[in-house]
Amino acid sequence: MVVDDHPMWREGVARDLTEAGFLVVATSGEGRQAVRVAAAARPDVVVLDLQLPDISGVEVVRGLRAALPEVRVLMLSASGEQQSVLDAVKAGATGYLVKSTAPAEFLDAVRRTAAGDPVFTPGLAGLVLGEYRRLAAGPAVKTGPAGGPDPGAPRLTDRETEVLRLVAKGMSYKQIAQRLGLSHRTVQNHVQNTLGKLQLHNRVELTRYAIERGLDA
Repeated sequence: MVVDDHPMWREGVARDLTEAGFLVVATSGEGRQAVRVAAAARPDVVVLDLQLPDISGVEVVRGLRAALPEVRVLMLSASGEQQSVLDAVKAGATGYLVKSTAPAEFLDAVRRTAAGDPVFTPGLAGLVLGEYRRLAAGPAVKTGPAGGPDPGAPRLTDRETEVLRLVAKGMSYKQIAQRLGLSHRTVQNHVQNTLGKLQLHNRVELTRYAIERGLDA
């Protein structure tokens, strides 16, 4: 699904996606309408502009995630401002690209977003990881009575923990698969199993969880 208030841009993006083999199930030029339409159309990925005429893209992300917890949102914006990026990711966006991104890179980013990879314009991934590390410096980690690990925390297998460490370092599924000698699908399965055990919704939340527990070291 493509959400942008500029008709020519919206139609151009939808056309490029269709020509690349994607099924564009809906388009919208307004935020509130986008949330309603997405609930009916049930897209796997929403390509979303940050600036919309009625509500902000960040509010749309929250609405989309509330209506469709499994949806993946790729922000596509003219703004590369740090706060805009962080607000979008904290709301639940999977990735963030600026509109100056080359068409081939954009299409690859949509494919990676559909696969669950967080995708960012170069330079922005480090910003997001840095912010999570800053937040993780606070008293967010649950511990047991003696200061050790929380005994009620879900138990991950050694392989799931290994994959989680690499997720926390900002590596893509492809990079993790190459590092561990696994298939892309196997890595996806480990991540999905870990998300289920930890009751998290996406890799962004998973990354923060891992960094809070010092697994990015």
